[in-house]
Amino acid sequence: MTTESSPLTIAQLAELAGVSTATVSKVVNGRSEVSSETRAAVEELIRRHGYRRQRRRSPPTALVELVFHTLEGDYPVEITKGVAQVAREHDLTVGIADLRRDHTAAAAWLEGVLRRRPSGVIAVFSGLTETQHEQLARHEIPLVLLDPADAPARNIPSVGAGNWNGGLMATRHLLELGHRRIAIITGPDSALSSRARLDGYRTALDMAGVPVDPELIGRGDFLIEGGLAESHRMLRLPDRPTAIFATNDGQAIGAYHAAYQLGLRIPDDLSVIGFDDMPSVRWTIPPLTTIRQPLTEMAAAATSMLLTLAHGEPLPQSRVELATELVVRESTAPPTPPPR
Repeated sequence: MTTESSPLTIAQLAELAGVSTATVSKVVNGRSEVSSETRAAVEELIRRHGYRRQRRRSPPTALVELVFHTLEGDYPVEITKGVAQVAREHDLTVGIADLRRDHTAAAAWLEGVLRRRPSGVIAVFSGLTETQHEQLARHEIPLVLLDPADAPARNIPSVGAGNWNGGLMATRHLLELGHRRIAIITGPDSALSSRARLDGYRTALDMAGVPVDPELIGRGDFLIEGGLAESHRMLRLPDRPTAIFATNDGQAIGAYHAAYQLGLRIPDDLSVIGFDDMPSVRWTIPPLTTIRQPLTEMAAAATSMLLTLAHGEPLPQSRVELATELVVRESTAPPTPPPR
């Protein structure tokens, strides 16, 4: 047999063929549950490039690795609940890592993962680098992205929420109450969820015939401090907003503090709506109206997908998006005085 290059591993063949490593493994091992077209494509790649059979590895451990970019706030708690729920049902242990965008910590974590050989890895929000993806694939450790910060590569499974629709619902709720000066505090420009929520906000205003005022778009960071700073800036405008859509609950808390510091009452002088529906926001004064993002359910779905991959089975779909919903509490009301 003449090959055009050095023999390839299962992971490399899968990438070239645009299929999962499990599918290539089935072809290599002569199993039947692969379509004739896919089988032919993989066999042609093997004829052209050759196949390098890897040393038999030790079986994966009964462990799911859950990796965050930060462990601050309620967000990681809700995610961990969902992962732990599915892990318990399958007698799995959950390992948690906080990389904090620290390259040294990330390198040490990856080295440990390759040594531990978990059943799989769930990367939350920030994802992993291309090199880390390749190393996990090379060692046949499944990876699922949860609430990815950017659009994932087509061969990497992911679970997210209806962020665009959530932004649309939040803004429509305020419009239906009569607000027209509606501000938004976004998350980081680099975050896919932040961009989608901003697009939903713009779409709702456009559909209502309300022009978007650039002064009412606050650039936040998904942190309370960012919500406080941007709310202060916008609430000091000569024609201040009558409502603020904070694209996460933390920034909504920042808006509450800014309103208090400026002597404004919620919702009498200012309506505020958040995004996430963290357990703590029902205890704010007044309780926060928000968009519920089903973080626990998202995490459970990601874990189930991971276990499917760990068992060498194909996923029915590589991208899962769960619906968001409006939760109306007491922080939103019609503007006073009513607009002319």
